[in-house]
Amino acid sequence: MRILVLGGTIFLSKAVAEEALRRGHEVVCAVRGVSGQVPAGAVTAVVDRSAPEGLSALAGERFDAVVDVARISFPWVRDALEKLAKTTAHWTFVSTISVYADNATHGQGTDGKLVEPLIDDAAGLPTAEVGERYGRIKVASENAVREVFGEDAFIPRPGLITGPGDLSDRFGYWPARFARGGRVLLPDVPGLPFQHIDARDFAAWIVLAAEARLGGTFDAISTPSSLPEFLGEIRAAVGTPIEPALADEARLTELKVAPWGGPRSLPLWLPANYQGMASHQAQPALDAGLTIRPVAETALDTLAWERELGLDRVRKAGLSAAEEAEVLAQL
Repeated sequence: MRILVLGGTIFLSKAVAEEALRRGHEVVCAVRGVSGQVPAGAVTAVVDRSAPEGLSALAGERFDAVVDVARISFPWVRDALEKLAKTTAHWTFVSTISVYADNATHGQGTDGKLVEPLIDDAAGLPTAEVGERYGRIKVASENAVREVFGEDAFIPRPGLITGPGDLSDRFGYWPARFARGGRVLLPDVPGLPFQHIDARDFAAWIVLAAEARLGGTFDAISTPSSLPEFLGEIRAAVGTPIEPALADEARLTELKVAPWGGPRSLPLWLPANYQGMASHQAQPALDAGLTIRPVAETALDTLAWERELGLDRVRKAGLSAAEEAEVLAQL
C-alpha cells in the first residue's frame, strides 16, 4: 500500500509512519521539516498546511490511505480533503475523546452527545488559549471527513495517548518520579477510573485499519481500570522503593495542585466532574483489532526516553522537586 501520513516527525504521526514501514508499505510523510526527521525509509513531501496551496507538493498524487492527525485546525482538514480525497481509497482522521459534551457520566460510547462544532483554526495559539476550541474543532473536522467518505471514514477518538515521545509530559511524569524514589505525592482517589493508549498500539491499529479498509467511529482506548491500579503497575515496573504520601481531591485543591496536566499538577488525576472522560466504552475498538500492551512495557520504555531527556529537567506537566517538597511539608 501507498500511505500518506500528514505529519511523521513526532509522537503519534511518527509512530504511524514507522509502523507502516515495518509492515512493508510505501510511506510518504507530508511535513514542514521543522520538528525533526521522518523515519528512515519514508519519502518526505515538504508542505505547509497553514499556507495557501500549502499542499501543492502532493498535487496529482494517489494514495491507498491517508492518515490525518490535524489537531486544532479545521482549514487543514478541509484543504486536505479537497486536495486528496478524490485520489485516496481510505481516510483516517484522528479525533479525540474531548468531542463529548458530557465529561462526568461513566460508560459512554460513541453515541454520546457531542460539543457544538466550530469551524476555526487554532494552530499556533498558546495551549492556554486552545481550551474549549479543541473538541469543537475536532467535531467540525469529523463532520467534514464524513461528508466526503461517509461511514467508510475511520475516525478513532483517543483519550490519553502514552508512551515514548509524548511531548505533553503527563504520563512520563510518573515513571520518572517513581525512579527518583523517596516520598512521593500520590492522589488519594480509590476507584477513580483510568484509560490510556500507547501511541505504538494506536499506530498499529491505524495501519491495520487502512489495510482492512475499516470504517466507523471508535473510542480508541484501553478497558477502564483505576488510577491507583495504573500507578501501582508503573511503580512495580520501575521497582525503586518509595514512600507514598496520599492527598485527596479537596486537599490537593487546597494546596493549589492542578489536576491532569500542565504546571504544578499531579498528572492523570481527574476531579470528580471529569471522571467520565476516563471510562469510555473500549470493547468496540478491541473487537475491531485494537490491542493494548502491558502497562509495565509502556512505563519502562517511557522511563528510558525520560532518562535520555533528563529526569530533573523542567517539565510541561507535573510538580518540580521543589514544588512537591513544598506540598509534602504541608501534609
